[in-house]
Amino acid sequence: IYAEMIGNVMIDARSTGKYYHFVRLMGRAASHITLECALQTHPNITIIGEEVAAKKQTLKNVTDYIVDIICKRAELGYNYGVILIPEGLIDFIPEVQQLIAELNEILAHEVVDEGGQWKKKLTKQSLQLFEFLPQAIQEQLMLERDPHGNVQVAKIETEKMLIQMVETELENRKQEGVNKGQFKGQSHFFGYEGRCGLPTNFDATYCYALGYGAGALLHSGKTGLISSVGNLAAPVEEWTVSGTALTALMDVERRHGKFK
Repeated sequence: IYAEMIGNVMIDARSTGKYYHFVRLMGRAASHITLECALQTHPNITIIGEEVAAKKQTLKNVTDYIVDIICKRAELGYNYGVILIPEGLIDFIPEVQQLIAELNEILAHEVVDEGGQWKKKLTKQSLQLFEFLPQAIQEQLMLERDPHGNVQVAKIETEKMLIQMVETELENRKQEGVNKGQFKGQSHFFGYEGRCGLPTNFDATYCYALGYGAGALLHSGKTGLISSVGNLAAPVEEWTVSGTALTALMDVERRHGKFK
């Protein structure tokens, strides 16, 4: 469903020839959906969160990467395109992770004053990053936390943030005489509508196998396990069904300023 929606946006981008569409897709902790959609639709730019984390890229690095491609396309006469972004992109950027961690600690123990005195509790690097972000994103980072005291990443409009940052960098380059193209950004967020399609034969068979596996585990008196199915690229007869220990999926997190 996502791939079809992205395809529609791509056709529209090519038809009008004057917009860059920034499409944010679901996926906070992993970029699998973004990657698979990119493989099916071949957009102009795809940002993969895990790659950003592995390269220890900053928000400025990501912005410059996008701007470089936009400028190169402008030289070829193309002032349009489609850019895919995973929902949890900012969670993959080390400097943003640090900023969010500091904000979580401050909001868990302090009252945020309108005068901005609370900012003095941020480290120098985090304060610089916070001031670098667009005003709208600053406000979203200060929104009410989830029940665990963490930033609600889904409410942070990463695609709009990137559009604003790209616009700023392009304007800087235009003043330097290195950018002569035109840029107009359009933002999109494809969320739960991607879950609304009818299940495929693979979906039905996979879920049946998971349920059968769960029943077999219970019948054998095995608890504390989650039914799992592997070797999914092979024919159904070669799938492997097993139980994964719940403890292997658990981790210690910082919530409301405490480890839990």
